[in-house]
Formats: sequence, structure tokens, C-alpha cells
Amino acid sequence: MSRTIANAFVHNFLGNSASWFKLTIIAFLVINPIIWQINGFIAGWVLVLEFIFCLAMALKCYPLQPGGLLAIEAVILGMTSPETVFMEAEHNFEVILLLIFMVAGIFFLKNMLLYVFTKILLGVRSKTLLSLLFCFVSAFLSAFLDALTVTAVVITVAAGFFAVYHKVSSGKGFDSDHDHADDSGIGNETREDLEQFRAFLRNLMMHAAVGTALGGVTTLVGEPQNLLIASVAGWEFMEFFMRMAHITMPVLAAGLMTCIVVEKTKLCGYGAQIPEAARRILEEYDRIEDEKRTLNDKAALIAQALVALFLVVALAFHWAAVGVIGLAVIVLATAFTGIVEEHRLGHAFEEALPFTALLVVFFAIVGVIHDQHLFTPIIEWVFSLPLDSQAPVFYMANGVLSMISDNVFVATVYINEIKAALDAGNISREHFDALAVAVNTGTNIPSVATPNGQAAFLFLLTSALAPLIRLSYIKMVILALPYTIVMSIVGLLATIYLG
Repeated sequence: MSRTIANAFVHNFLGNSASWFKLTIIAFLVINPIIWQINGFIAGWVLVLEFIFCLAMALKCYPLQPGGLLAIEAVILGMTSPETVFMEAEHNFEVILLLIFMVAGIFFLKNMLLYVFTKILLGVRSKTLLSLLFCFVSAFLSAFLDALTVTAVVITVAAGFFAVYHKVSSGKGFDSDHDHADDSGIGNETREDLEQFRAFLRNLMMHAAVGTALGGVTTLVGEPQNLLIASVAGWEFMEFFMRMAHITMPVLAAGLMTCIVVEKTKLCGYGAQIPEAARRILEEYDRIEDEKRTLNDKAALIAQALVALFLVVALAFHWAAVGVIGLAVIVLATAFTGIVEEHRLGHAFEEALPFTALLVVFFAIVGVIHDQHLFTPIIEWVFSLPLDSQAPVFYMANGVLSMISDNVFVATVYINEIKAALDAGNISREHFDALAVAVNTGTNIPSVATPNGQAAFLFLLTSALAPLIRLSYIKMVILALPYTIVMSIVGLLATIYLG
């Protein structure tokens, strides 16, 4: 009996994950205390790499459980403290509220968004133009809104496209209940089209995700760390934009050019076209939806469009914290579309809450970075360099660290260090401004290399859409590679020659 229970316990540990993955996590948990006793600094970096491994295996096992076990062990060992974890969560409370309420708010605008983007998708025949449109629109919106909000919109749209196509390919009607993760109903003759459609959606999602980074770096509201940097530097909206423009505008142009080139050359998995069968299904879906749309449905679409307009204006003018605006969107969208049952509200929160929990676990890892001073040697080395070399090196150092850590945390550490140097009289105000620009661009541009660096990328990786379109950690890194190389080099050259 005891042996049976023991076997069941082993089987239940991390559920259906592969045995090698379970053993790897157990090995991490065993070696961490040993390394911690030998050298805390090394143990901290090992923990960071282990957490990145968990993120990379997101499609094998959601990172919350293995990453959470590592975080709990780190707290128990004393690598960080519960107080530090709480402080990090409190410091990022606006982001947590954003995830809880804004993503749910976007859910209630789904029908309107699907309507608009279906018209765009079916109206724009050129894949290159469509990709450029997704990238540019995401960049433009992210300059005034929040990258996570924009990503949530695009995820909702892509999930809608995939749901429609998968239902019909499985032999079901548009309104049928269906498990979109189950390919068993897909015939061999349509399976190739399904894989091509997945590749098509992967392309669009990555173009849009990179677009959020291209736009997010340009203004003080584009990314959370931008507002922090602007606050420390004392820059208003237009001053922030102008101080960044000599780097952000060349990078934006380079990013959009990269979008065109990768689509034309089919580099790194880009260039996938929408299958004709998928286009016909979406055209038929659009026709049927237009025909059966009642006055109530049209009124709901108009209401959702007005709420979306409220969302854009409210975020652009910063009427409230992003999460609070998201809550207002939920109230308005549901009140004016007749969604008043509790069980219909609950579905909207299913997508965001697992990622919210994962983000708090990530704050524990950030707490280890903070308490073990993992970045301190790099900061001290940069300040030891000649003044004219510091801005480019700050850009590169911030970029590399943001690829493996939270760019908000990296920016916080660096901006506080250079502010302390300014207050101590070690650097001039002019040099401080140059370093602050390097911190902002460094944390925003090269960080597109991995899902670790950009919250929007991590949100996409851990969304319900990612496994449906087979978007893994490694595929995200490969798809981001051309953008990473071009944008990082252009940003560095602009920092050196235009700063």
C-alpha cells in the first residue's frame, strides 16, 4: 500500500511533465543548498539560470510550479526574504493590477476586435504588408498605451482566428463547442494547412510583440521602467521623447525594415502565408457573421467600440492607473452588452491570473538578484571606464542583463546608481542625461532577445495561445533573433555617434 502511494506521489509531482524534466527540477532543488553553502553569489546566478530553464520549458510544464519551487527554496535558504519579495510585488503593484483587470477587460472587447482584425486580415492580401501593419500599429499603440495591453489585444485576435479555423477543420460548425488543443479531428489532408496556419499566426504575433518594444521605448508611458527613469531624471512627456529620439527613431526605422526583409527572405521561420483553405474559412465565417448579426449584436459591437475608445483616451491622458482603467473597461463593457451573470465574468480572468502568479514568483527571483548583489560587479566595472565610453557600455550592459532578468529591475538598479553618482558630484548633469538615455534604450531594445526581458513576450509565451500555435521559448528566441541583432546594433551605433 505504502509503495503504491509513493508511486502515485511521484507520478503526481509536476503532473504529466516528462520524467527527465521532473528529475532535473529535483536535481536543482538538491544542488542549490550545496552551492549556497559554498558561495552565495554563484548560487544566485545558478538560480537565475535555473529559472530561465523553467521558462524555456513552458510548453512542457507551466513555469509557475517548477519556478515557484525554486523561489520557495531560495526564501527558505535565505537567498532573499519574504519582505523583499513583498517589496518587489508592491513596487510592481500597477503591473499586477494591469494583468488582473486589463487583460480581462480586453476579453469583453473580443467580438469587436475580432470583427475589425478579420476585415483587415481578409482585406490585406500581401503578407509583408500585413506583417508591417501589425508591427507598426503595435508600436504606435505601445507608445501611448501599455505593451501588455497591446499584446493582450493581439493574443485575443489571434486566438479568435485559430478557434474559427480549427473548429471548421475538425468538421464542426462555427458555434460548436470545441477543444482547440485537440488535433485528433484534423484529417491528414488538412494537417499541413493547419501547421502552415500556425506558422502564419506565429509570424504575426512576433511582429506585433516586437512592435510593442519598438514603440514602448519611445515615450515615458511605453514601459513601466520609462516612467521610473523619467521621474528620477525630471523629464516630462515631450522632453523624454526628444531625448530618446536620436536612438529610438533609427531603431524604429530599422525594426520596420527588418520586418519587411525577414518576410521577403523567409529568414528564421518568417514568410509563412495564410493557407487558402484558412482564408476561405475566415471569409465564410465573416460572411455568416455579417448575415446573422442582429440589432442587439450590432449595438454590442458599437458599445465595445466606444469602450475601446474610452480605453485609448483614458490611457493616453493617464486618467488613472492602468489596472484601474482596466476595471472600468470591465464594468462598462459588461454593463452595456448585457453580461451580468457571475459565471460569464469568471472566464475573462482565466488567462491572466496564472501569469500574474508567475510574475510574483519572478519577483522572488528578482529579490535574489537584489539581495545577493548579482549586478554590482558589472555596475562598478562600468563606472571605472572613461566617461566617453560609459554610455555605450551602459547600453550594452543593460541590454545583456535585461535579456536574462526583468528590465524594470535592471533599469531601477542602474538609474539609482547613476543618480547617486550625480548627487555625489562624480558626474555632470549632462553625463547623467546621456547615461539615463542609455539605461532606457538598453533595457528596452536588446531585451527583445528572450521572453525574460520583455513582460509582453513572457505574457505571450505563457498565454493559452502559445501552445495552440506551437510558439515555444526557443522558437520565440529564433524569431526574435533578426530583430535583436539589427535593433541592438543600430541602437548601439546611435548611442556612440548620435548621443
